Order: sequence, then C-alpha cells, then structure tokens
Amino acid sequence: MKISKIFYIFSMKCARSSFIKKYGKDIWEKFAEESERNIDEILPKIPKIGNSIFSSSYEFAPCYIAWYKALKELGFTDKEAGECIWLINDKMISALPDFARKVYGKIYYSSFRKKSSGHMAKQSSGELHPYDWSIAYRDVSKNVFEIDVLSCGLKKLARDFDADGMFPYLCRMDYLFADRLHCGFERTKTLGDGNECCNCRFIIGGSCEWNPDRGFEDRK
Repeated sequence: MKISKIFYIFSMKCARSSFIKKYGKDIWEKFAEESERNIDEILPKIPKIGNSIFSSSYEFAPCYIAWYKALKELGFTDKEAGECIWLINDKMISALPDFARKVYGKIYYSSFRKKSSGHMAKQSSGELHPYDWSIAYRDVSKNVFEIDVLSCGLKKLARDFDADGMFPYLCRMDYLFADRLHCGFERTKTLGDGNECCNCRFIIGGSCEWNPDRGFEDRK
C-alpha cells in the first residue's frame, strides 16, 4: 500500500467523530465515499519525485486533493473546504501524544535543516524532479533557519487536478503543524497568496500559535 493511502486511512479514522459532530453523519458518509473514490483515481497519476526533504509533504498531496474535490462536490466553498482539511489534519497530528509530537518535531525540523544544503546542491545542478520544491535556505543562528520557497510541489499537483482553490488554505497548515510539533514558525508571504515566495522562518524549540480565529492577515 502506498504511503499516501496509509496517511489517508489514518487521517480519516482520526477525524471521523469530529467531522460527524460538526457536519453530520450523512455528510460524512458522502464525503468518505467520494474522497475514497477520488484518491484511488488520483494515486496512479501522481509522479514520483524520489528522495526529497519534502517527501512527507508530497505524500500528503493526494489526500488533500481527494478531500478538497469531494468537499467541493458536496457544495462546500473553498474556504469551508480549507477549514475542513484543517480539521482533518489537526485530528490526525493531535492523535499522537504531546511528548511524542515534541520529540518528533525536534527531530523533523533539525533533519530538514541538515538536509537543506543537499537539496540546494541538487537544485543548483538541475537534479531536482520538476514536481519537487525549489528553495533558498539561510542559517540564522543555532536554533533558527529560514527557507524561501520559490516553487511548490503541492501547487503544481493542485493545478494538474483542478484543485487550485485549496490555496492559500493549505499554506496555513504550516502554523498548525508547527504548533502541534512545538516549533516556532513565522511567515508574511506565500505563493498561495500570490506572493513571489513563501518566506518561512523556523525556530527549533520555539512556539507557534495556531488559532485560526486570529486570522492570517499578518502571518500568511
């Protein structure tokens, strides 16, 4: 079974009760049926990008597309679909114990930082897959680094499957994951908002507020 399908199944199990509480059992059943059909159609069409520091993000892409398209077919607006995908991801990542998320977050972001120079080298030599992310990386201090995302694999796949309406809502989930994984995160621009890059700043061991009610005007 492909990793993307495992992510999909786990996320759906984690989100089921919260989804039903918010939208009702009838909507859940229709959503589950339609998104299952979507992901099974999408997965064979997804190109493989090989080993990348963005591999986990790329593996989630078919799930996001399948959910988004199912929600649109059920009459959800782009904003409503985006908020529903936030809910699913929140329940998925929050299913892990807090201490485990904290340890995983430190390992994940530290590993991402260490491997960024290699990613940049592949990028400079033209070895990156066309659907991989292109970035500009900067070390700031012992626990802080910055990445400007110049092109995004999620946006490329979304365009292929007529799912551009997922943006900029998918971009906001970087705050969700940073919060749940106990990492500081700051950003004022994203490709999903029409900016020239996503100017991401990570603080390993820091903190980040998710809180969608606060809005995303100054923290895209």
